[in-house]
Amino acid sequence: MHGPGSAAWLLVALCAATGAYCLLRMRSGVEEQRRTAGSEALMGFGMALMAIPDAVITPSRAAWTLYAVVFGAAALRALWASRSSAHHLHHLVGTFAMAYMAVGMAAAPSGHAGHGGTGAPLVTGPLLLYFAGYVLWSGARLVPVPAATAGGGPPASGWGDRPELARACRLSMGIGMVAMLLTM
Repeated sequence: MHGPGSAAWLLVALCAATGAYCLLRMRSGVEEQRRTAGSEALMGFGMALMAIPDAVITPSRAAWTLYAVVFGAAALRALWASRSSAHHLHHLVGTFAMAYMAVGMAAAPSGHAGHGGTGAPLVTGPLLLYFAGYVLWSGARLVPVPAATAGGGPPASGWGDRPELARACRLSMGIGMVAMLLTM
């Protein structure tokens, strides 16, 4: 998952900023928004950690295994949550992709992690297509929406309840996922 140094650091910054904003969104008064924001914060910070250049830190096989377990558990949670909301299917695909990349890195020969060829093309290809399509779709939807809808719930109370910023967050993570999958 590690590409050229400057691109990797940009990806780290993008994902960390996204994770930080998702933590801010967890202060929302709407329970479903808080739950979604928590899942997205985990994804943002997890992606930031996975994108740190090899020159700075090369995670051990045990660290990659831990990432796989954490994101595997998050995938199971997203699968359970998808019973009530179709949006959680996207979280399921995202957490599965993170677990898949972590397993690929754990299985990579020592010293060769992050240099391509660690993923199975039959899995990487469909994930790339999904996230590229998601980026295009969510980018097209990134149009500011009114802060409060008539009878649609509580009015936006701050930065944590801005739907257009949440969409921008998801778009950023989708772009990051495409970049990470391309280096598999």
